[in-house]
Parts: sequence; structure tokens; C-alpha cells
Amino acid sequence: MSDSPLTYHAAGVHYDVLDAFKRHCQAGAGRTVGNLLAHGLREAPGTRGESCYLVEAEHEYLAHVEEALGTKILVADAVYRETGASHYTAIAYDDVATIVNDLASCGALPTVVAMYAAVGDNDYLADTTRAADLARGFADACATSGAAWGGGETQTLRGMVTPGTAILGGSAVGRIAPKSLRIAGDVQDGDAIVCLASSGVHTNGLTLCRALAERVEGGYQAPLSDGRTYGAALLDPSVIYVPFVRACQQAGLVLRYCVHLTGHGWRKAMRLEEPFVYAFDRLPDVQPVFRFLQEHARLDDREMYGTYNMGSGWLAYVRPDDAERCVEIARATGVAAFVAGTIRREGDRKAVVLEPLGITWERESLELR
Repeated sequence: MSDSPLTYHAAGVHYDVLDAFKRHCQAGAGRTVGNLLAHGLREAPGTRGESCYLVEAEHEYLAHVEEALGTKILVADAVYRETGASHYTAIAYDDVATIVNDLASCGALPTVVAMYAAVGDNDYLADTTRAADLARGFADACATSGAAWGGGETQTLRGMVTPGTAILGGSAVGRIAPKSLRIAGDVQDGDAIVCLASSGVHTNGLTLCRALAERVEGGYQAPLSDGRTYGAALLDPSVIYVPFVRACQQAGLVLRYCVHLTGHGWRKAMRLEEPFVYAFDRLPDVQPVFRFLQEHARLDDREMYGTYNMGSGWLAYVRPDDAERCVEIARATGVAAFVAGTIRREGDRKAVVLEPLGITWERESLELR
């Protein structure tokens, strides 16, 4: 095993390049907005750069998200080859989770989800265990999120997709009705931050996780401190936070803003364009898989929290007097939660501060728009 740190950048993922491309796409997409008028619709103000796209109708918002699972399926492929254990139900569940969680971050409840799958050869889906488990997991996740599985697209892309694996993605359509349920970012000085627990790595940072498996003794079968294997822990399905958002809406609790902690890790707490300082005085318990990653990849806390969810997959920003009730609602939907910090107005400063670790990220570390 090498003594040099194995960072996300070193593993081959360059968010600066990806984010710059996204900004180019946003500029091009902005030139097409006028086409909505022919349908009696318009783009919702402030939707560009958020986790899902909103179109405004007379009495509701329509929401759309397209997402992809990423390379977590390669971990499932490797563990299946090594042990014969199928984790494809969890993998398909993850695929839906990454879609509907982005959708719910703006207050939209998913109505229809579609699957996209591309394989390098037909043999991949000829495995009946794999094929059945993928279908089962996708359906289970749609049921959890309260959406219908409406269809999808499956392609064999020989020469484009590596034989023996697949690309999974999909899209979802949702509604915000009435319009007042939109989570639009009406954050105020002094608002509270509520952290909702993750189940582990979820679907972000798997390129680094896979690189570490090639570097550490035992690979995916390396033991963690809790006795589980590294590969099994990586394949725990993501938490779907849609039931939490739905329960808040039903209870009349206003979610001022929500952040799905995926790419960019805890830096994403400042995704909202308006300048605030997001000060955390408490952080979640960290699962053994993260400790294993940090130790064996030789990464410091700044790199870990700037890449991974580190125990919390969702942040909810609420009025201070709503914070404890928000925690109770999360727990009632089966997700551990706690009040983690405060949002402060400090002029035009925009930053994330993890006080227990002495880590600060200023605005230039997250440029999504």
C-alpha cells in the first residue's frame, strides 16, 4: 500500500472541470426558456443552479430531475464476482434515491420515475439474479418515494460501455401543489440547521472508494471495525428523504431550504446563492466505512468532509422555533436527526464552518452557478 494520500482529485474526478461545464450548459439552457410560453408555462424564478428544475403553471410547480448512479455499480459487480452475493436490489434502490432526493430538495413530491440502463453486452442482463434484483430494487424505491415507475430505456452500447457492467440512471417528474410548498431558499439570519442521518457513503465518492480497494490488503473483503467487510458497507442503500419532506408538508412545518449532501460533501451546505455563514457546532456520528476510508487513503478531515456526507445525507434549514419539531418529524419517518448549527448573516460573506473540526470553506470553494 502506498503512503501517499489518495484524494478524490488523484482518483480521477475533477469537480472544477465538471462545474465549469455545468455553468456553460446553464448559459445555453437559459436561451431556451422562452419556449415554455407556448405551453402556458414559465421558468420558476431562481431555479437555475438548484438540484431540480421547476416550471411554473397557474396553480402548481412541475419539477424535473435527471440523474445517474455513478460508479457504485462497479463495486456491486466486483463483490458479486468475488462472493456470489447480489447487492443489485440495493444498487437500483440507490439509483432512484439519487433522483428523488434531488427532486424533493425543492419541495416536489415525485409522481413518475423512469429508468435508464445501458450495458456493454447482453450477457450482463442475461444473469437472471442480477436482472430480477435490479428490477426489484427500482420498484421498491419508487414505492418508498410514493411514485409510479413509468418506464425507461435500455440500450446495449458495445464499444461505449465496458462489457460486464452497466450504466444506471433515470429521471423523475414531480409536483409542488399548492405553490406555497416550494422550498425556495427563504433563509433568515439565525435559522437552525437540522442534520438527517445517512446510511453510509450513499452514491458519492465511489471512484475514490474503488481506487482504495485496489490499494488496501483484502480489497473489498477487508474488515471494518464493526466486523463487516468494506465492500458490503459501501453497498448499503441510500436513505430516501422524500417521506421526511412529505411529512413536513403535512405537518405544516416550513422547510426554508434543503440540501442533498452528495458531490462536494459539506461544502454544499452553502449551495444557496445568497451569502450566509453556515456554522455547525455539532457533527453526526461517522460510520466505520468512513473511518476505514480516511485511515487507509491517508486523508485529513478537510478532504473527507469536502468529499463525503460523513454521516449526514440531508440538511434542513428551518426557523429556530421549528428545529426540534423538525427533528421529531425526521425520527418519525425512521431517520435519525439532530439540530446541528445556525445560519448567520455576516455581510456578504458566504462560508461553511465546521466548528468541532476547525474547518472553514469560503465561497470560492463551491461554484455551481
